[in-house]
Amino acid sequence: MSSQIIPVDPFDCIVFGGTGDLAERKLLPALYHRQKDGQMTEPTRIIGASRSEMTKAEYQDFALAALKEHVKEELDDEQVKLFMSKLDYVSVDAKSDRGWDVLRDTIGDADTKKRAYYLAVGPGLFGDIASRLRDNQLITDETRIIVEKPIGRDLKSAEELNDTLGQVFKEYQIFRIDHYLGKETVQNLMALRFANALYEPLWNSAHIDHVQITVAESVGLEGRVDYYDRAGALRDMVQNHLLQLLCLVAMEPPASMDANAVRDEKLKVLRSLTPIEESNAAKLTVRGQYGAGASSGGPVDGYVEELGSASNTETFVAIKAEIGNWRWAGVPFYLRTGKRLSTRVSEIVIAFKEVPHSIFGEAGSRMQSNNLVIRLQPDEGVKQWIMIKDPGPGGMRLRHVPLDMSFAESFDVRNPDAYERLIMDVIRGNQTLFMRRDEVEAAWKWVDPILKSWEDTEQPAQKYTSGTWGPSASIALIERDGRTWHES
Repeated sequence: MSSQIIPVDPFDCIVFGGTGDLAERKLLPALYHRQKDGQMTEPTRIIGASRSEMTKAEYQDFALAALKEHVKEELDDEQVKLFMSKLDYVSVDAKSDRGWDVLRDTIGDADTKKRAYYLAVGPGLFGDIASRLRDNQLITDETRIIVEKPIGRDLKSAEELNDTLGQVFKEYQIFRIDHYLGKETVQNLMALRFANALYEPLWNSAHIDHVQITVAESVGLEGRVDYYDRAGALRDMVQNHLLQLLCLVAMEPPASMDANAVRDEKLKVLRSLTPIEESNAAKLTVRGQYGAGASSGGPVDGYVEELGSASNTETFVAIKAEIGNWRWAGVPFYLRTGKRLSTRVSEIVIAFKEVPHSIFGEAGSRMQSNNLVIRLQPDEGVKQWIMIKDPGPGGMRLRHVPLDMSFAESFDVRNPDAYERLIMDVIRGNQTLFMRRDEVEAAWKWVDPILKSWEDTEQPAQKYTSGTWGPSASIALIERDGRTWHES
């Protein structure tokens, strides 16, 4: 089975931070794959832009090294040659006028050609770049701007950042990217819910006991020391990735797949989240910080040792969240994310209620719930756990088994990286998988009181050993409700 490739119109993609880590690891490989699959049409160009002095040929060498390092299959020589021909480079300084005239001349004055500016830089430069694009007449009706998280570090700074971008760009031109929403399995969550008569009638508090969302990483700081110690896991992962996944699980069926129809429903979920503040934060949240331990088969230092100074920044968060509406009243959503955990895994578990009465007696073995497990990474796929009879003549013994659909095994196609889908959606002008301003701000309105309560009460980040599943308090968070974390 092959996927349908729909070409997009020719475009210019200007990557600010074009020599940075994100461009090297994700953006250049993603664009190469889209070209190789025939989705990019001529005359498309990719222009790297950063402060570094570099020639066009040197940038092509940089891009080639990135493809060799990060494209997992063997490179196609003809496609690489074609991709290199699309590349150009301009040295510009966001804080001064240097290089902007060269960038303007390089882009040219084709007002009808689609143009995407990817800001793969720190948010402190968003305003400078936006204003200089405006001052140099580099914005047209066909221009889009793509911004990475973090969109602020609290509600106030998020509003200021949105105001800054809004002074230069219209909302339809601003694409706030969350790569988790571009993952194939996240898209399949929408298909499971809204394309099958089986699930949606059961998708409520009458049939679902609870929901778990886990985004676990086995790595530590990985070169993000300065950013991470200022942010912490709540800002870095919960405010955006986990809350977006929660919204897709919990939202009401939108009227259509129109971008605003989907985002309107997600916004309703964010505004329905039960507040967590000083009075209940200690009961409903857990902060953790990894200590020394073992990871990837060897010993590793703790967070403080890697940082080189004392810190109470959390590298792990667990939260019991609740949604105050009719569909989800009484259904807890358990969220957890952390670094240096036992394994790298991102998954959503929909735990259905157990049958109210077993007709099989003790011989039939204990009944278990029909969990639906949606695996985002690695090994993307969906498992529906069911109870069946154990084969054989030995009486009615039951077994808990999965109906397992692995994307890699079910579809004979390469699974595209999230950035591939999202960049193509930007060119199409499709904002369905991107965050609207009011979504970002609603998420911060829920997260800010948690941050404030931690600060006001000096809630400590509890130590956990690297290579485990986090502090013991996170286990207590769910087990005092008579439930356990799902661990594959």
